[in-house]
Amino acid sequence: MVTSALIAVSALGAIQGTILTGARTNYALGQDFRFLRGLVTWHRRYESPVGALAVQGGICLGLVVLGTITRKGFATMVDYTAPVFWLFMLLAGVALMVLRWREPERVRPFRVPLYPLTPLVFCATCGYLLYASLAYTGVGALVGVLAVGLLVSCLAKSAPVAKL
Repeated sequence: MVTSALIAVSALGAIQGTILTGARTNYALGQDFRFLRGLVTWHRRYESPVGALAVQGGICLGLVVLGTITRKGFATMVDYTAPVFWLFMLLAGVALMVLRWREPERVRPFRVPLYPLTPLVFCATCGYLLYASLAYTGVGALVGVLAVGLLVSCLAKSAPVAKL
């Protein structure tokens, strides 16, 4: 019983952190890219990004509906979102190496231990887990990865000038 309560409190805390961080990250993304302006709506009274929260809530509801209409429910949601997670983790590792290669003279607030070995191992691991999750799940997860790829492509094409 105590273990179940601790797991529930931990899960709720993680959910809250994910919702708050994700909405504010998407709000900032909407400020930088014109076609994502719907994410920028800010509620003055509650001091929160309601546009980003609404989009995030819509995606969550879509995943719940997907889980409801399939036989495996929650497992289906995990199967279809895991490849997208590993894709983003892989992109983060690649971005670290690209930025350090393009701007080697820039002062960094954090030194990566054993650079470049650490990000290379991280990217290789993420790449393998992306491949494995796509191979396990099949076509359904591939749709999610392609949708993310399309979004990243659109963001790259309309990228604003860096604010340094």
